[in-house]
Amino acid sequence: MPATPVIPDYITVHLGRPDDASAPNVRVPFIDYIKNVASSEIYPTWPENALRANILAQITFALNRVYTEWYPSRGYDFDITSSTQYDQKYIQDREIFSNISRLVDELFNNYVVRQGSIQPLFTQYCDGARVTCGGLSQWGTVELAEQGLTPYEILQYYYGDNINIVRDAPTGPNLPSYPGTLLRLGSAGEDVRTIQRQLNRIARNYPALGPALSLDGIYGVRTESMVRNFQEIFDLVPDGIVGKAAWYQIKAIYNAVKGLGELVSEGLTIDEVDRVFAQDLRPGDVSEHVRTIQYYLAVMAFFNDELPYVRINGVFDEATERAVRLFQQHQGLTVDGIVGRGTWNALTSVYQQIRASLPAQYASAYDEIYPGIVLTAGQSGEEVTALQRLLRRAAANWSFIPEVQLTGVYDADTATAVRAVQEAADLPVDGVTGPITWAVIADLAQG
Repeated sequence: MPATPVIPDYITVHLGRPDDASAPNVRVPFIDYIKNVASSEIYPTWPENALRANILAQITFALNRVYTEWYPSRGYDFDITSSTQYDQKYIQDREIFSNISRLVDELFNNYVVRQGSIQPLFTQYCDGARVTCGGLSQWGTVELAEQGLTPYEILQYYYGDNINIVRDAPTGPNLPSYPGTLLRLGSAGEDVRTIQRQLNRIARNYPALGPALSLDGIYGVRTESMVRNFQEIFDLVPDGIVGKAAWYQIKAIYNAVKGLGELVSEGLTIDEVDRVFAQDLRPGDVSEHVRTIQYYLAVMAFFNDELPYVRINGVFDEATERAVRLFQQHQGLTVDGIVGRGTWNALTSVYQQIRASLPAQYASAYDEIYPGIVLTAGQSGEEVTALQRLLRRAAANWSFIPEVQLTGVYDADTATAVRAVQEAADLPVDGVTGPITWAVIADLAQG
C-alpha cells in the first residue's frame, strides 16, 4: 500500500451492514462504484455545481475508507459497505445517469484534504432533509449552487475554509498494507518503521506502551518490548511478533487516536509517512539495500548453478537485473527485474531456507553465512554467539578489531567491535550487524 493516497483501480463493496455475514462482497472498478453511489444518492437534475460538490465528497469518503483500511483493520474482507448507516448507498446493477457518468469520469481522481494533511478527509454527509449531520447537506448544496457558489466554495461552506482539492491523483492497485510476512526481532525495513511510528503515536494515549522508539526501521529489543506491551493491553497473544492480526490492530488503534476516520481529525502529514527504505529497488539504483539483495543472490548462486553470481557492489547493474529476473522466473513471480515487496519476501524466504538446510559439507561454514536477521544492541541468542565467534577470529587476524567475549549477548564490546569493522570497510558506522557488515566480518575472519 502506498504511503500517500492513490485512486484504487478496484474497490470491494459489502452489500449490507458490516456485521451481516450473509451479504455478498462485490469487487468493482472504483470509477464505476462512484458512478453508482452518485446515481443512487443525488438527483441528476440538480445544478451541476451541486452535483460536482457531492461527487467530490463521495469520492473522498470512499478514499478515506480505503486509505485508512477502516474495515480490513477491523477484521473484515471488504473496503466499504452499501449501508447508508455506515457508508454510502450502492445498488448493484442500477442504472447510471449519463450526466453523472460524465462528471465522475472528470472528477474520479480528485479528492478533498484538510490543509496540511495528506489523508482524504472523512467527508461526512447526509441528505439534510430527513437526516442532518455535522458535514455536508446534500439538499443544502442545491440551494448554495443556485446562489452561484462554486463546487469548492460549497465544500468550504460545510467542511471549513482550510480544505484543498487534490487533483489528478495517481491510480494504482488497492494493495493491503500488511507486508505479508511476520515482523519480529531482527526484521528491518519500511514496514518496521511504520509500526514504530504508529506505536509512538499510540503511546501518547497509552503511556504504558513505553518510551518512544527511534524510527530506524530495525526491529530491536525495544520495538519487541513495545509490541508485546501493545498486545497485552489490547488482548492479543503477547509474543512480541507483528503478524496480520497485530498489524491491523495497531493500525486500527492508530487511526482511532488520530481520528483519521472522523470529520474532525488530527490529520496525517507528509512527514509522518516519509520513507527511508525504498519501496522498490530497480535497475540504476545505488544503495546499501541493493548490496543486501546482491548478497542474498550471491549466496543463492553458490548453491544453485542456474543463478548467476553477482558482484556485491551496491549498484543495480545489468548483472543484478539479470539475476533478479531469473530468480523471479524460478519462483513464479512477475518477471520485471524489480525488487518489490513480493520479490523481497521471496528472496528472504529462499535465503532462510538455504541457510536452514545447508549440505553437510558446508556445516563448518555455517557461521560465515548471515543468519537472516539484523542484530542490534541488547539481543541475545545463538546468532549473536556466531557473530562473536566471527569477530574473535577476525580480531586474531586484524589488530584494529578489539577482542570480544562469547557471551551470546550483543553487548557494548560487541557493538564497538562491529563499529571498528564498519569504519574500516567504509560502511555506515552504526554498530548494527546486517548482511553486508556480517559478510565483511566473515571475510576478515578468513584472514
